[in-house]
Amino acid sequence: MRLTQQQVDEYHANGFLLMESLLGRDETRQLTDAFQRDCDVPGPHLVTEDGGSQVRAVYASHRRQPEYRDLVRDPRILPAVRQLLPEDVYVYQFKINAKPAFGGDKWAWHQDYLAWRIADGLPAPLQVNIGVFLDDVTEFNGPVIFLPGSHRAGLAHRERKADAKSAQHLDPDDISLSPEQLATLVDRHGMTSPKGPAGSVVFFSPEIVHGSAPNMSPWARRLLIATYNACSNPPRPQGEPRPDYVVCRDTAPLRPLKHRFSEALGMVTS
Repeated sequence: MRLTQQQVDEYHANGFLLMESLLGRDETRQLTDAFQRDCDVPGPHLVTEDGGSQVRAVYASHRRQPEYRDLVRDPRILPAVRQLLPEDVYVYQFKINAKPAFGGDKWAWHQDYLAWRIADGLPAPLQVNIGVFLDDVTEFNGPVIFLPGSHRAGLAHRERKADAKSAQHLDPDDISLSPEQLATLVDRHGMTSPKGPAGSVVFFSPEIVHGSAPNMSPWARRLLIATYNACSNPPRPQGEPRPDYVVCRDTAPLRPLKHRFSEALGMVTS
């Protein structure tokens, strides 16, 4: 798959690009099954909601589940990333954010690159995120909200809060924008929320301001986020690097598969 010039321009103008139903229904089902399997693998890669046992995030599933290993090299995804960031890339971070029904918590307003610059010494915002909808995303189940065009001004601020919970894991609350900053940016850029059926994919900038509200609905909202970083832009941590399940160590350039990830694994798709 190649993006059209109009799609490339839309991404650079708005900071995101939504591709509805890029993956088939059966493919999405395979990905959700793999997520459930991965939630049963114990370890520090599992992050739970505060005060509970429900999963909030899972890191590095592409190292344990073959569906995700091949997804990041899928010919519908990796070549598009290379168009948006015309360099060799590798997977810098892979996580699945899970918002359970009736209580998945919010994600504060933030910019991803600030976290990576602070925690990992990432030199430049040479990344492209992909967000794969593992569930239908509607206005009711806590969709991601973007401030279109907010990436063009760079970072809104450059420091983490003094009361950050952890030096290893930067929660968006640690780097969240102030109400005054957000109000100014919303007045300038507005707000929008990409929605669509499971299997849709949104490409988005590491500097776009985004956040999401709690999920009060009876429908889960699981979002797979793979971050591709330019191979020329490896992190340069000042101290001990974060764990390899948070920041991937393998910086070898990725090459796309010849076939869709589902075909490579022998799945039947629709």
